[in-house]
Amino acid sequence: MRTRSLLALTGAVAALTLAAVPASAADTPVLTTGGLGGTPVAVGDVLTAPLATGTTATLYSSDTGTSGISCTKSQFTATVADNPAAPGTATETLSGHTFDSSTCSTNVVGVLGVTSITVNNLPYTTAVSSDGTVTVTAPSGSSVQTTVVLRTLLGSINCVYQTPSLTGKADNADNSITFTKQQFTKTSGSSLCFANGYFTAKYAPVTDGGALVFVN
Repeated sequence: MRTRSLLALTGAVAALTLAAVPASAADTPVLTTGGLGGTPVAVGDVLTAPLATGTTATLYSSDTGTSGISCTKSQFTATVADNPAAPGTATETLSGHTFDSSTCSTNVVGVLGVTSITVNNLPYTTAVSSDGTVTVTAPSGSSVQTTVVLRTLLGSINCVYQTPSLTGKADNADNSITFTKQQFTKTSGSSLCFANGYFTAKYAPVTDGGALVFVN
């Protein structure tokens, strides 16, 4: 009888312990709004982010140089495709990544200005892991590609750059995603198009309908 009583007591304590763990804590997804462990970001929600205030998006000809293209306005738009429990990896469909060419300048010798910067092969898949790693990949059989149209004394030239993927870092301190010196390779274009492009940009804040997005 005493053995049964002890077993019953042990079972009751275990049940109470499990009940004391908030369901929300166990079910916190990778992406939330309002703070860490906040409101889950719903599948289908659209996330947006402009360039962080006071920063520029750059495509330089080397990873240590300052020759290339610089823009002060850029934005991405992505739709949440999956937001599993943390720790884990959320996925998004990146449907828009734009650059306002009117805010772009260049210091490449022989180039007068930037006509347009177009991100091709959209949509891309974006994976956001709980450790803050952000990976952008193109559909199977294609590449992450950007076409830059430049003005020269001899007319317009098209410079096409590709890379298999981009890797960035999310930071909850300012709800940002930063890409640093991500290398693109020129696949077509004149000699005025530099052979490699190194992309750097900080997008912040990432928001969901105006609410700040956090990575758990």
